[in-house]
Amino acid sequence: MDVRNNRRDLTGTSVITANRLLDGRIVWLTGTGWSETVSHARIIDNADVEATIKQIRATPDARRVIGIYGVQLDPTAAGVTPLTVRERIRAFGPSVHPEFAPVETSDVH
Repeated sequence: MDVRNNRRDLTGTSVITANRLLDGRIVWLTGTGWSETVSHARIIDNADVEATIKQIRATPDARRVIGIYGVQLDPTAAGVTPLTVRERIRAFGPSVHPEFAPVETSDVH
């Protein structure tokens, strides 16, 4: 089992994530490559995650990403939703309410 996410159960489903080496963006494995959107991620049975990661690392496409690991999905949530808070933040963005987020202004230099 990969060392980054040892909270994955023996049963259930997961998606595979990594960081794109070129810009550090979080990406999710799809059926045809990598996507920045978790909803496009390919859902994999937990029993097959380690074998899938091993296959990915053996492909030339793996040189474009780093830190490949599996993320357990929440079986009670609608859609592709990671189980842990850390992975939900990685998937859906910061947990700061937009009202409290910094405002970008064009006159700041």
